[in-house]
Amino acid sequence: DKEVRAIFLRLFAQLFQGYRSCLQLIRIHAEPVIHFHKAAFLGQRGLIENDFLTKVLNGMAFAGFVSERGPPFRTCDLFDELVAFEVERIKAEEGNPPKMIKHVRELAEQLFKNENPNPHIAFQKVPRPTEGSHLRVHILPFPRINEGRVQELLQEGLARSQGAPPATRGDKKCVVPAGPPVGTF
Repeated sequence: DKEVRAIFLRLFAQLFQGYRSCLQLIRIHAEPVIHFHKAAFLGQRGLIENDFLTKVLNGMAFAGFVSERGPPFRTCDLFDELVAFEVERIKAEEGNPPKMIKHVRELAEQLFKNENPNPHIAFQKVPRPTEGSHLRVHILPFPRINEGRVQELLQEGLARSQGAPPATRGDKKCVVPAGPPVGTF
């Protein structure tokens, strides 16, 4: 699992190499907005006609990526280190599969350590069931319902609901969609 994730980590580090140079911080609004300059990124990489990368950059997942990774002051992680420092190593390993596999395994180990900082706690032994335990029936009988207590609870609920003010539904504010342009009707 971690090795597959490490391969994708390397792929995206190569794919988005230099993305930070195309981020623009717009401070017109109260909250700064981070904008990604797609044309500059594609032009710098010489991939203006690349349909795949253009679709990736236009997708919602990439927009979320930019909003999460765009702020200049945040904690760095393994992806940031790969994009910043390891891209040349990844390029050098393209013709050498054993070195590539070694790097993937190193990344997988780092991913594992990031998710499990205390490995002795992460793995707990599950006791082996005793012999014949599958033959025992552990079904407890369903308890009998006290009809008098059920009626009491229903009456209490009705009394509370009659004395309470009518419930109002709080409308959730959202952006109203624009819909089709007027000329299409």
